[in-house]
Amino acid sequence: MCGIVGYIGHRDAFPIIIKGLQRLEYRGYDSAGIALFDGNQINLVKTKGKVEDLRNKANSISNEGTIGIGHTRWATHGVPNDVNSHPHYSNSGDLVIIHNGIIENYESIKKELTKRGYTFTSDTDTEVLVNLIEEVKKTEDVKLGQAVQIALNQVVGAYAIAVFDRKKPDEIVVAKLGSPLAIGVGENEFFIASDASPFIEFTNNAVYLEDEEMAIVRLGKEIKLRKIKNDAVAYPRILELQMNLEEIEKGGYDHFMLKEIYEQPRAIKDTYRGRLLADQGIIRMAGIDQNLEKFMNANRIIIVACGTSWHAGLVAEYIFEDLARIPVEVEYASEFRYRNPVITEKDVLIAISQSGETADTLAAIKLAKEKGAFVFGVCNVVGSSIARESDAGAYTHAGPEIGVASTKAFTTQITVLTLLALKLAKEKGTFSETEFHEFLTELETIPSKVERALEANPLIEIISDVYKDSTNCLYLGRGYNFPVALEGALKLKEISYIHAEGYPAAEMKHGPIALIDEHMPVFVIATKKGHYEKVVSNIQEIKSRKGKIIAIVTEGDEQVKELADHVIEVPETLESLSPLLTTIPLQLLSYHIAVMRGCNVDQPRNLAKSVTVE
Repeated sequence: MCGIVGYIGHRDAFPIIIKGLQRLEYRGYDSAGIALFDGNQINLVKTKGKVEDLRNKANSISNEGTIGIGHTRWATHGVPNDVNSHPHYSNSGDLVIIHNGIIENYESIKKELTKRGYTFTSDTDTEVLVNLIEEVKKTEDVKLGQAVQIALNQVVGAYAIAVFDRKKPDEIVVAKLGSPLAIGVGENEFFIASDASPFIEFTNNAVYLEDEEMAIVRLGKEIKLRKIKNDAVAYPRILELQMNLEEIEKGGYDHFMLKEIYEQPRAIKDTYRGRLLADQGIIRMAGIDQNLEKFMNANRIIIVACGTSWHAGLVAEYIFEDLARIPVEVEYASEFRYRNPVITEKDVLIAISQSGETADTLAAIKLAKEKGAFVFGVCNVVGSSIARESDAGAYTHAGPEIGVASTKAFTTQITVLTLLALKLAKEKGTFSETEFHEFLTELETIPSKVERALEANPLIEIISDVYKDSTNCLYLGRGYNFPVALEGALKLKEISYIHAEGYPAAEMKHGPIALIDEHMPVFVIATKKGHYEKVVSNIQEIKSRKGKIIAIVTEGDEQVKELADHVIEVPETLESLSPLLTTIPLQLLSYHIAVMRGCNVDQPRNLAKSVTVE
């Protein structure tokens, strides 16, 4: 959701915070703000709009100071405007706060504070929180850190906060529950951020706060960590970051999304590097090797995820059941947590999330663990909440994904899940040794085949121009490529704002065929492996009703080429690996259509990269 940045040290805080906010703008871009302490007073500026708008407006205040906090917002309570933007002052003007999350009981707290004489200028729950902290500090006669702790024990919800007191200008107090927060540790300086990208050029050492932890970050001192609930001392564990600065820059591409589409050959290879030893016939995954019995004895696998990760989970369902013969259920995490699911100690729950911070997926993990299930996490961000909450897991090693619409997250998640399914299939004996080796060898070729699929980009740009003004689209696929149809439709909706729906191709006759006419583009995944003849029949049905057909086919296909209006070829591969290739043209189609429509590709309206609140 929202992005938090803070700095306390010996450098000018303003450029660090502004640059950090730009790197976190994928988390929220409704509005932005910054507060700087110049040694005498807090100088605050905030505005509706982008971080660049904030930079321009900041010329109206003093940019001096070596301590400050900044925020880029994805609106929850209160519409995006200057007043609702963060940071927020307390009534006295002494305290200033930035906040990511939702305080669910803010209305009752606001009523009580109003009775005590507090006034509020915004519609946000955040302004309520900073005034609650001020009231506690005043009535309990305690220091800022204690006031924050007491106040947070009175609130219900999720938060990552950073609070500064102008009367205590050598420290920032931070706390976390359900929303990510990292502290970069430098030489006599500290950085605060929602993730490590704002401070990676200054330090590669970071402390990730656990849920219900708070920290006092003080100049010239070590970080002091405490548990919010019981005041127990916690000891910071400093992690060495693997990220580098080049990974979070555009690298000459017009948009992060396009860069990340083109990074997929490398990302897939990095994901199986060290795990896939095709020449030796070995898959090495520590999270599985150390917990093999849990998987081998499982009654079923439950996959929970949201959005694109849910689509990756659907592909995994086909893979696990087809190769390893283990029953699988795929659940939306948001529904799973509320429907009183039947979970036993014999179940394995696989939680998938690019960020590792998705609130609904985290809640599903906690529910499963309460019921005794074994939890295996698949995420991209080292040290994220899901990585810490899971019993075991595997990172995707996709590198930072800045574009809100996931691309390389999808393909690297499928890669990890394929490795897992293959390893279990080998252990269960559902594969012959020859089939297993052939599969490993083919998986090793996928990065080069993705590179070949990307070569169709000029053709895809031409096709995109034809359909950029469409108002509705259908996406059809069967078997392993049905989830790819869903993902293709989601990508188009997310970034171009064209209504699109994905369906199993055979289900077209059960309703959607009524929509088909000469104005309806239908994107059909029709690769040679799988249910090819059935899909060809579906294409003929569309053709007879004058629908416009854009087909994703295997290289050299002639039959579909005669029927389709446009054909995009991908290299041949095994049916179970085909989603890693067929998704590539659909990503590029969505990208080019969105660009041609003048949409903000990396920051589509109303969306945020990491959904850390319900």
